Amino acid sequence: MNQPQQEEKLHQKRTIAEWVTFSVASSILIGVVGLVSFTWIVQSPQQPPILVITNNQPLRRINGQYYIPFEIVNQGGETAASVQVIAELRINGKVEETGEQQIQFLSKSEKEMGAFIFTQNPEKGELILRVASYKSP
Repeated sequence: MNQPQQEEKLHQKRTIAEWVTFSVASSILIGVVGLVSFTWIVQSPQQPPILVITNNQPLRRINGQYYIPFEIVNQGGETAASVQVIAELRINGKVEETGEQQIQFLSKSEKEMGAFIFTQNPEKGELILRVASYKSP
């Protein structure tokens, strides 16, 4: 191609398909930048992990063992790592059995479920479930 043909090709008008493609791509880019900016501006400061443990499901007895299901939720804003969950069964004020579980990660609003297994009936005493510790990742 010689020099005048190259200059003529550079100054050609864009087709409708090129304008539509450019408009759609620009709209998507503006939308993504807008959403990221909105999230960054509006987002409240990060709260540390707030770990809540419950045992709302019924107790199960299988082969002489008692399964105590639990659910743990991170209601805070930051991720918790190495979450340690402890269960204690007290009968007549004395700790008869304990259990411990480790949960690797709990991100914001994430739930994990598990169960503790005891040999004695938790309904005959006081069952205490608690979160003992966590690490910041």
